[in-house]
Formats: sequence, structure tokens, C-alpha cells
Amino acid sequence: MPVRTARDAVTVAGLYLRWLGYGDVRGAVKRAPSGVRVSARGVLALVEPSVQPTSLRDVECVWLSAMSDSVSCVCFSLAGYEEKARTRADTLSIPLFIIDLTGTPQPVNDAAEKLVAAG
Repeated sequence: MPVRTARDAVTVAGLYLRWLGYGDVRGAVKRAPSGVRVSARGVLALVEPSVQPTSLRDVECVWLSAMSDSVSCVCFSLAGYEEKARTRADTLSIPLFIIDLTGTPQPVNDAAEKLVAAG
């Protein structure tokens, strides 16, 4: 599905989580500092539908939220990731994906590649 709006990006992320095998994808919730959170059984996802790269703070916040709920986390972004965010995600083994405008999530790091291979 082509991505024209922030809602489209959230929908694509939810569909991709289902494709990866996560059931019971639940509604999106807008959270500070930015992005939208989508949850499913066993996972919490951050979807950043803005034109700004996903920040280190965003990646750390979703990781902390996931840890407090004892679930995995994954990040989806339209504009990519700040270098510090990518480095921290690699350290924490957080899968990072970029959603292109055709609505196709692309793995950004090794953790994302592993998730796709295991999915």
C-alpha cells in the first residue's frame, strides 16, 4: 500500500508486524516525544511517519517501554535514523526498518535482517 499519510505508514507497519508473525496487532497510540506506538502480542513498535530522522531518544524510549512490558521492540521510519540512533539500536539489537513510499519496509540493520529471516 502506498504511503501518502502518517496513517498509511502506521497501517503498513501493522501489516508488516502481522506478516512477521506477530498476532493481535492493536491500535496506534500517539506518544511523546514523537512517533506512534503500535503493539502486538510480544512486541512494541515505534512508527515515525515524519520527514525527520528517528532520534536516539525515540529509539531509547521505545526500548525502555518494551523492557518494562517484557516484550521485544522494533522501529519503522519514513526518513531514516540519526547516526546515534542506529548505533544504539545496533548495541541493543533493536530491528530498524525504513518504510519507502511504496509501502515496503526495508531492513536497515542486522537485527532487522535476522527478524525477517526468522519471521
